[in-house]
Amino acid sequence: MPSTRFLGSLSTPRVDITIDTGNLFFNHALEGFLKIGSVAATRSIAEDSFKAINGGKLSKHCLERSLKKMCKEGAYWGSVAGVYVGMEYGVGRIRGTWDWVCSPRYKECHDRRCPNRSSCLCGDQQ
Repeated sequence: MPSTRFLGSLSTPRVDITIDTGNLFFNHALEGFLKIGSVAATRSIAEDSFKAINGGKLSKHCLERSLKKMCKEGAYWGSVAGVYVGMEYGVGRIRGTWDWVCSPRYKECHDRRCPNRSSCLCGDQQ
């Protein structure tokens, strides 16, 4: 009996944007704005295209509404992402570390490896 196989791999395209504003905080915030804003705009236009194809009608008004919605969604989600990335960068800069030390998994591991904290293997000597 013949058998069939399907081999394939999924990989996401990676787009790196380098923007130099002269300030690392603004660089990170602007990069987050552009990346997430473009994803939101693409999602919005795909959603409106699907509705137009299923509805069977495409008019100038429909295109204008889609463009307006695309810009609005991109600006909204881009702003949210820019604020989030900027805050994450700022907090990391203030703390001096970039990892999530406060996670319960880290605390459990840290307490198990460093019970007396005098011979700490994690680098957290307090």
